[in-house]
Amino acid sequence: MSTQLKTALQGFAIDRALKYLESDPEENLPKLMAFIDKHSPEGWYTVQRAALRKAIEEKGNWYQMILKFYELDPGVRKAFVRNLLYNGSLKGSNTQNEMMEKYGCNIPWAILLDPTSACNMHCTGCWAAEYGNRLNLSLETIDSIIRQGKELGVYLYIYTGGEPLVRKDDLIKLCEMHPDCEFLSFTNGTLIDEKFCQEMLRVKNFVPAISLEGFEEANDSRRGAGSYLKVHRAMALLKAHRLLFGISTCYTSRNYADVTSEAFFDSMISAGALFCWFFHYMPVGNDAAVELLPSPEQREAVLANIRAFRQAKPIFTMDFQNDAEYVGGCIAGGRRYLHINAKGDVEPCVFIHYSNCNIHDTTLLDALRSPLFMAYHDGQPFNGNMLRPCPMLENPELLPRMVKESGAVNTDYQSPESPEHLCEKTAKYAEKWTPKAEELWDACSGCARPCGKESK
Repeated sequence: MSTQLKTALQGFAIDRALKYLESDPEENLPKLMAFIDKHSPEGWYTVQRAALRKAIEEKGNWYQMILKFYELDPGVRKAFVRNLLYNGSLKGSNTQNEMMEKYGCNIPWAILLDPTSACNMHCTGCWAAEYGNRLNLSLETIDSIIRQGKELGVYLYIYTGGEPLVRKDDLIKLCEMHPDCEFLSFTNGTLIDEKFCQEMLRVKNFVPAISLEGFEEANDSRRGAGSYLKVHRAMALLKAHRLLFGISTCYTSRNYADVTSEAFFDSMISAGALFCWFFHYMPVGNDAAVELLPSPEQREAVLANIRAFRQAKPIFTMDFQNDAEYVGGCIAGGRRYLHINAKGDVEPCVFIHYSNCNIHDTTLLDALRSPLFMAYHDGQPFNGNMLRPCPMLENPELLPRMVKESGAVNTDYQSPESPEHLCEKTAKYAEKWTPKAEELWDACSGCARPCGKESK
């Protein structure tokens, strides 16, 4: 059977399955899970599917989360399933694998890009400020990136910034131009209003991830007085319109206890959020606040709390530093994602501001085959201990060498920072974290890892 015919049949089957599930989610969820298992490629999220199957059978917190998904607007829900779960993960993964084999480089699952460097806020410790506030990717450039991405099997596009919603109209146009893609946007939430909620309901494929750094005192100390209340007003609007949204949280030495507390999890769930992305603070930029780096004990507490609540609370969470074992290490450099800033520089990671090519001068595929991206491809995983995944934070000896050998340059246009200076700030952190990481990694040797434990 040809790949094209197989894809068409899978798409038809997905549509039928969705209609079947809509009629009675509780009754038909187990049957749909069996259908997914039957039609999934070999090795496709095997561990995750097993966990989901178990949750459905036991009717635990993940099961409750799925039922909450059915409280969303039906059009938004269907677009999410088709665009992200089918186009992005089932059909898209087939194309990505073909392209990886053909070209011998990483092909991402998602592309992060900055529509603008402009922002209506100035938050402490925000790396985006170093790009300045006058840069923009044109609508035509973003459209070209998406078209090139779809040829590689990429159907998930994530906006960072700056504040992406400064360009609301263009973002909605892109949703209209690419209804087969899912668009997620990190946002401070302050520009979400009634009109924009109506636009989200109309296009159906735009999902906000609202930045929240804890409760009011902790959040407003980084984001400015009154921002906490504005965020909660935005979430109330989104919930009232039955729109899909989540939270994005950066944990630091100061707020780690708050953002991983049961009260914080309960507050997110009560507000209507269905997911939360947790990010470890990165000391990027010459003026970065190094004191915000968590201590080993604080990071361990974050890891333990998030994993405990993952088993108990109906909200999907991902800790992008401590959950590397589930994705086999560092996901940057195009292995799962890449970043294109508002000037067009193609960077391996949203926190690694070095580049050897610009999207205005090269194709997306050629960027993935460029020296810096191939250094990522050839070096991953950067450490056999999946609690030490990053070539900057936990393996600081690696990034300066990769930058030098690839001829990459710093993309901080306000105050350029050498990779040596950046990694000097993380070297002490890595030295302190390594013994704790080894202890934790050795202690959980019985868990099902898709990555193995070989040192590299």
